[in-house]
Amino acid sequence: MMSRILIAIFLLSTASFFAEKIHVGKHHKIKCIKTALTHCKNGDSIIVEAGIYQEGNLVIDHSISLIGENLPVLDGQKKFEVLSIKACNVLVKGFKIQHSGFATLNDPCGIKVYDSQHVTIIQNVLDDNFFGIYLQYCKKCLIKDNRIVAYGEAEQQIGNGIHCWKSDSLVIEGNEVSGHRDGIYFEFVTNSVIWRNRSAKNIRYGLHFMFSNNDAYISNVFKNNGAGVAVMFTQKVKMFNNRFEENWGDAAYGLMLKEISDSYIVGNTFKRNTTGIYMEGTNRIKLEKNTFELNGWAMKIQASCMDNEITANNFLSNTFDVSTNGSLVLNSFNANYWDKYEGYDLNKDAIGDVPYHPLSLFSVIVEKNPPAMLLFRSFMVSLLDKSEKIIPSLTPDNFIDHLPLMKALNL
Repeated sequence: MMSRILIAIFLLSTASFFAEKIHVGKHHKIKCIKTALTHCKNGDSIIVEAGIYQEGNLVIDHSISLIGENLPVLDGQKKFEVLSIKACNVLVKGFKIQHSGFATLNDPCGIKVYDSQHVTIIQNVLDDNFFGIYLQYCKKCLIKDNRIVAYGEAEQQIGNGIHCWKSDSLVIEGNEVSGHRDGIYFEFVTNSVIWRNRSAKNIRYGLHFMFSNNDAYISNVFKNNGAGVAVMFTQKVKMFNNRFEENWGDAAYGLMLKEISDSYIVGNTFKRNTTGIYMEGTNRIKLEKNTFELNGWAMKIQASCMDNEITANNFLSNTFDVSTNGSLVLNSFNANYWDKYEGYDLNKDAIGDVPYHPLSLFSVIVEKNPPAMLLFRSFMVSLLDKSEKIIPSLTPDNFIDHLPLMKALNL
C-alpha cells in the first residue's frame, strides 16, 4: 500500500515538473491559441496576451490552464461556438468571449463544458453570446465572478446566461447575468450551490430550475426580470437571504413555487413585485423570517398547497398580504407581523390578543373576478373588508394567525 502511495506522489511530482507555460500573442513565437492547444499536454498553462483572436471554435481536450492577460478577446464572429471544454481539471480565466454563433438545434455558447469534472471558469466577460456558459453532464465545477451580458429582445432569440443540465456538485458564485432568456437555469442538477449572484433584466426568469433536488440558493439578487424566479418539480431546496425585487407584470412574481416539497425559504426579501411568492402544489415548505414589502400580493397560496408553515415573517405595505383560490386551507400562519393588524395587546407580551385574518374579502373577490380590482380603495370595498373581519362568512375560518406580533421583526 505504501509503495502505491509513493508511486502516485512520484507521478504527480514528475507531471508538474515537466509542465510548461506556453505564451501566445503577437510578441511571442506562437501567435495562435489553436496552435498552442494542439501542442499542449496535461498540466500545461497557456498564457494569452491582450489582443483579438478570431480562430473559430477552440477546443480544450487536455487538463490545462488557459489564462488571459489584460482581457484578450476570443471572437466567435457570429459563426462558432467560441470555447469548447472536453477535458477534466481545466481552468479558464481572464478572457472576453464574444459573438458566438446562433442556432436553436446545437445551442452554441461562449463557453460550453462537455461531460467533465473539476472545471473552473472565473473572472471572464461573456458578451453577446447565444448561451453564455453551458455545463452538461458535469461534476464539481466552479463558475465564479464572471460578467455575462446579452441583448436579446425575445425568448426565442437568445439562450440562458448560465445553463446547467444533468450535473452534480456545482458552485455558481458571484456572477452578474443580464439580457438573456433566463439568467441562471438548472435542470436535473443536484447537490449544488448558487451563491452571491446578481441576475437582472433577463427576458423571462432571473433563476429557473426544474427537477433539481438538494440544492441551495443563497444571498443572490434577482431584480427586474420578466417573471422573476421559478422553482418547479423539485424537493429539498434551501433558499436563504436572497432578494427578489422589481418583478412586475400580469404574470410576474418574485418567486413561483410549483410542485415543490420539503424545502426551506428563510431570510429573503420580496420587495416591489406584482406577487412576492406564488405557490401551487407545494407541500411541507417552511417560510420563516422573510420580509414582504410593497408588493401587489405578498403571497398567493393556491388551494393545492398543504402543510406549509408561514412563521415569523414581516408583511409591510403590501396591497394584499395573502390571497387564495379555494376555501380549504391546510397551511399554518403563526407569529407573523402584519402591518394591517388593528388588534390590541393588554398583557404586553408583544403578541396580539385577537387573532388576525390576513385574507381580505376583496382579495378573494379579485382572485375570482380580476376586473373587480377597478373598485379597489372604494368606500364600499373598505366596508366589506371591515365587516368580514368582524363576522367572517366568505373567507376560510382557518386562514388565521393566532399569534400576530405587535411589532415588526428585526430581520
